[in-house]
Amino acid sequence: MILSKTTIKRAITTSVVTAVVTLGSTFAGLAQAQTLNGAGATFPEPLYQRYFNAIRKDFPDLQVNYQGIGSGGGIKQLTAGAVDFAGSDTAMTDAEAAKVDGGVVYVPTSGGPVAVVYNLPGVTNLKLSRKVLPAIFSGQITRWNDPRIAADNQGVNLPDQPIRLAVRADSSGTSYIFTNHLSAIDPYFKGRIGANKAPKWAGKPVSGKGNPGVAQIVKRTPGTIGYVEASFATTNKLQSALVQNKTGAYVAPTLQEANKALEAVEFNPDYRVTFSKLGDPGQGYPITGLTWIMVYKNYDQPAEADAVKKMVQWVLTKGQEINDDLGYTRIPTSVANRVIQTVSSTVDSSGVTSR
Repeated sequence: MILSKTTIKRAITTSVVTAVVTLGSTFAGLAQAQTLNGAGATFPEPLYQRYFNAIRKDFPDLQVNYQGIGSGGGIKQLTAGAVDFAGSDTAMTDAEAAKVDGGVVYVPTSGGPVAVVYNLPGVTNLKLSRKVLPAIFSGQITRWNDPRIAADNQGVNLPDQPIRLAVRADSSGTSYIFTNHLSAIDPYFKGRIGANKAPKWAGKPVSGKGNPGVAQIVKRTPGTIGYVEASFATTNKLQSALVQNKTGAYVAPTLQEANKALEAVEFNPDYRVTFSKLGDPGQGYPITGLTWIMVYKNYDQPAEADAVKKMVQWVLTKGQEINDDLGYTRIPTSVANRVIQTVSSTVDSSGVTSR
């Protein structure tokens, strides 16, 4: 059975409980209440929920729904025309964007660290070197008291028990950020697993849906190690490992260290980035990524296109003030201003659409 865009959007609206937000009677160009539905990455989901709850103070007549289903799911929904915008921690590739009638516009919204979380009672401040971390996730190190882990953690009583990997069950930008880093620092990992939104892991890892799923697995399962966006580690009170960066320092997944890692990142003219440059930054916390909202160039109705423009403008201005509170990096003001101009001039509000 093929569902219409309207039917799918109605289903999404009904299923999203925490994401419902009302935006503005002062909203220029809106003759009546307008609803925008989005879906995708769970990496920025806590931030987006805050965005869309705060934005209603300025624009009470626009309802924005966002459902965290993973970056891969968001891209599929956008390609199918089932949502008005998608969230992804890896901006769509040229091949993926070519499947969208009329094309898409990339809107970077934030960045942040991916924390390596673990459950080892009595062990705090676990250090993982550039050799050990990829060896664990490629199946070369399988026990917690392995001499290579012990060498990084002298004086720590590491348990003699198996390491259980906790990974994503869905196609995930968080997985891509994590595996992109491990691929950049370890040839074996790159050849065996590689940078991928849906990696084929070694052994028999435990998998969870979204960042919340992985966080819950680690929280309730001793001996596990996984990866989640840093705010999920904080929210779930999980231990985060200190990860060795290019300088040799062991650093925590903090906002300050993530900002250091992203200082040298250059955005492409379309506001995507070259991920090889993000794989192993010269300083700061090394497993740090960016996330995007992707919008259509053409919408069915002028009011819908105008609503998207207002949403983007708010997210890249007032919304950026929220980023620090939740541990996400900001998009540089110069980049944000260019994105706003691009969306304003590119997104169609004529009501003529090729979708």
